[in-house]
Parts: sequence; structure tokens; C-alpha cells
Amino acid sequence: MFELSVATFRERWQLFLGAIVTVALGVALVQSSLLILLSALDHVEAITLLAMTLGIAAFLAVFIVSSTFAFTIAQRRRDLALLRLIGGSRGQVRRLLLSEALLLGLIGTALGIPAGMGVMGLQSRILTGLEFLPAAFSPEWQGWIIGVSAGVGVGVSLFGVLAASRRAAKVRPLEALRESGEAARVMTFSRWFFGILFVAGAVALAIVAVFAGASAAIPLSVNSAVTAAVGLSALSPLLVPLASRVFGLVLGRGTLGTLARANLADGVRRSASTAAPLLVLVALVVGLSGTLSTLTAAGRQEMVRDLDADLVAASAPARPVPGVAVASTETTVPVVVAFDKSGKRKVKEKQALVVDAGDYRRTHREAPVAGSFDDLHGMAVAAREAALGDAITVRIGDREFGTRVVAVLPDSFVGGPGYLLPRDLVPSSLLGNAPAHTIVKLAPGADPAKVAASLPGPVTTVGDWIATGSSKQEKTSSGIMTVLMGLAGLYSVIAVINAVVIAAAERRREFAVVRVTGLKRRQVVVMALVESLAVVVIALLLGLAAASAALTGITRATGRILGTATLSLPWATLGLVVLGAFTVVGLTSVWTSISATRQAPVGLLGARE
Repeated sequence: MFELSVATFRERWQLFLGAIVTVALGVALVQSSLLILLSALDHVEAITLLAMTLGIAAFLAVFIVSSTFAFTIAQRRRDLALLRLIGGSRGQVRRLLLSEALLLGLIGTALGIPAGMGVMGLQSRILTGLEFLPAAFSPEWQGWIIGVSAGVGVGVSLFGVLAASRRAAKVRPLEALRESGEAARVMTFSRWFFGILFVAGAVALAIVAVFAGASAAIPLSVNSAVTAAVGLSALSPLLVPLASRVFGLVLGRGTLGTLARANLADGVRRSASTAAPLLVLVALVVGLSGTLSTLTAAGRQEMVRDLDADLVAASAPARPVPGVAVASTETTVPVVVAFDKSGKRKVKEKQALVVDAGDYRRTHREAPVAGSFDDLHGMAVAAREAALGDAITVRIGDREFGTRVVAVLPDSFVGGPGYLLPRDLVPSSLLGNAPAHTIVKLAPGADPAKVAASLPGPVTTVGDWIATGSSKQEKTSSGIMTVLMGLAGLYSVIAVINAVVIAAAERRREFAVVRVTGLKRRQVVVMALVESLAVVVIALLLGLAAASAALTGITRATGRILGTATLSLPWATLGLVVLGAFTVVGLTSVWTSISATRQAPVGLLGARE
């Protein structure tokens, strides 16, 4: 069977080209991300981005390879049916397809390993440019990564073809030859099962996100968008024809519009294969960027609501300043906390604020959800991820303290300190070089300019300080979105171009038929273009429906935690995705249909299959 797989690759390499590029890109990204990740364990933001890159790269690689193989197998039904007619068993058909997947994985791995070196350099430059890693950062090569890359390439290919090979082996030869029965049925039991399962799972994740904490609501919301995208992709052969009926009203009653509408309804598998990667792209990009944008807006709103002050100084004033009613100096220190949870000892590294409880309470409106800041003195702490009365061991530098939780902090979207420590708990020698700022509340009638001149600079208003913090968070979110959107966009472009090229290559006779019935070559190209753009619109709408699961979850979560639902939509990102989708699909459709109609129609119709 392996020899037959090699012959199939040699004869019909166009069908596998997109999958090969996808596997090679997946291998390169996984290899690069792992090597950088192991060299950047001390940089939290870089680790977060690399972990997201690994997850999305693996998901998209498997998704695109599986959808590509399903489409190519559907295009090769007659070849597989002939193999069955001459004595090939179901097991042999499966082995043939798995051999093709193995060959695909080997070729993709061979291309991906050297490409991973270039990708590693590019990723490193991007991460240092976004200031997630220091400028002098240089990842180290590890020899064992070649085995991991080979496992990823072959594993993605084999896993992606399993479902398609199982279905292809079940097709009866005569049914496939006459394009009826199981061979012609696109909405199989597995599509119904997994489509409904994933859509239901997306709804469940969005509901759980509403009642989860701020830190849990983010991954739950993003995962709900991914889950909804997979579910709607599985159901796309059902949804695309339904949407095409609506587009029939838009396309009109003209000849080209009628043909395009009929092709959408008839070429269900072709339309679904083109729509699926665009659907996932929109769900990922809009869902993730909308979640991050909403998170930033919610954090800004939370800080505005919490701070009851006028100015922020860069450090603590050395002496009392006239006109200052309250000055709350807050020093940030890294701590290691150890506590018992669910019968297990947990140790975590966190950021804590060292404060004077009285001054902090007078400059912050947010009250603890349990306990009181009045008890925040001596061997006591205020914590977010703990219960009132819990015993927590806190280590700062080489000093260790046994403390008890006297106040439970409210949930937060800002991602601020998880612990408040009283100033009398921490020796002043440990605070000397730690970063600090002072929240200043002016006395009635005090001149802000005079007070600011007397405080250690730089001094900003609370509004400007919040805006600066939000700007930093937006920069981080923008950096994450730039990398992930580029990754998802690249995968989607490969998958869409591959699907359009495969579809056009198999429609040469169809185009020849409509040309001999009276259509000109230009009209055939326009018909194919209208059909492709209609598929883009359908994919965008389904992608937005999938992204709405994430946006609903995070919006409802902000409403529960902050009291007011917050939603920030990424209009610029959405516009870029829409423009890119129409451009890529439109240009590819025109190019492939021109190529498919280059030969005289009579010659195509008269040729033997």
C-alpha cells in the first residue's frame, strides 16, 4: 500500500500540497515554541504567549489536515470505489489512506525541522520587540527536539486522517460510483454527534464563565469560541445550504446568480471545506481579541471605581506634605506563599503589596468580601485566593512568616497583587529597593499643582495613572493578538487557498458544460467568484456566531463581578479579517477558475475520464 501511496502523491500532489505546508508549519512552530519556552522560564508573559501559540498551532494543524483529507477523499471517491471493485478490502483502503498520511507527515517533518530554525529566530525577534523577552535573549538548541518534531508531524497527519479514512472505508463501491447513498451523504452521524456535542459544550463553557472568577473567565470564554467553531464547522454542510437560500434573495434571479445559488446548494462539501477555516479564523480572532479588549476595559473601569484619590507619586514622600489628607504608599514585593488547599500543600510565587491598612482603606473604595482591613496588622494578610482564617506561610527574600488571612480581597480583572501585607510585618531592610508608588488624596481646598510640586516626582493625576496602566495592558494584549492573529491567519490562508484550488481542479468538466450551453468564459469566472464570496459571507457570519459565545461569557462575567456588563468589540481587527478573507478568496477563485477554463470546453467534454 505504501507504494500505491507514493504513486498517488506523485500523480495528485496538488491535493496534498496545502496539507504538507500545514504540517511543516505546525512542526516548525511547535519546535520553535518549545525551544524558546525552555529558555524563557523566568518570563511569564513570554511563557503565556508561547503556550497559547503551541495550543493554537496544534489545534489548527489537526483541524486543517483533517478537513483537507476529508475533502480530498471526497474528490477521490471514484478512485477508491474502483479499488474496492477490483478486490480491495476496507482495511486495505484504510491502510492506503494512513500510508498517505504517514508520507504526508514525513514530508512535512522533513520540511518543518529546518524551517523551525528560521521560525525560532523570527519568534525570538518578535518577543524581544514586544518586550516580552530581554534584548539579549538567545534560545538554545536541544538535540532531542528532532524526535519531538517528528512525532508532531507524523502524529498530526495520522490523527487528522483517522476519521476520514474510517468513513472512506465504509463506502460501498456501487454507491460511490453512482454518487448516491452513503457516498453522497455529507451530514454523517459523526458530524451530527460532534457538531451538537461541541455546540452544547460551547454554551456550557460560556455559562460557566459567567460564574467563574475573573482569572478563570478568560480561558473559559476563549475556549467556548474554539469549541463553538469546531461544532459549527461540523454542522456547516447543513448550515451552508440553508444560508444559500437566504443569499438567493440577494443574488437575484439572473442566470449567474441562479447558477451560483444552485452550486452553493449542490456543492455542499466544497462550500463547507472553504468555509471551515474562515469560520475558525473569525471565531479565534474575534473571540480572543474581544475577550482581551473587554478585559482591558473592565480593568480600567474597576480601577476608576476603586481609587478614591487625586494624585499618584512615584515614591513615598520623605516628610508630611501640606494639603495632603491621606498618602497611601504601596510597595510591590515578590513573595512565595505556601498554604493547604483540598488537603494538599500548594506553593506559589506571587506579587504582594505592602501597605498601611488605614491609609489603604481611605484611598480605596473596594471593601473585602470577608473580614476587615482593620485587622490587617501584625502577623496577618489579606488574600484573594484564600478563605477567611486560613493559615499562610509567606517568604520574602530569606525571611519567612507564618500569617493568617484576616480579609478576603474581591475578584479582579486588573491582575493586580493577590496579597496585601501590613507594613509592620515586613522589615524595612526588605523594602529599600522594591518598586513603590503613593496614592494621594488631597485635603479640601488644596491646590493640586502645589501639592504635586512638593511630592517626589514624577507625579500624575489618578486618571492619567489609570490610563498609563491600561495602555500597558493594551500593549500586551495587542502584542499577543499580533502573534496569534498572524498565526491563525496564515493557517487559514493556506487552508482556504488549498480548498479553492482543489475544488476548481475538479470542476473543469462542470465549467465546460455551462460554457457549451452558452455562457462565456468571463461569465463562468464571475459565477465562480460570486459563489466563493457568498461562502465567505456565510463563513464570517458563522464565525461571528461562534465568537459570540466567548463575548457573551466574558461580558456576563464582568457584569457579575463589576455590577455593570462591559463589552469592547475589536472593530479594526474584524474589519481586517473581513477584508483579508474577501481578498484572498476572491483572488484565488478568479485565478483558479481562469486556469480551469483555459482549455476549450469541447476538448474537455470529449476527453475520457
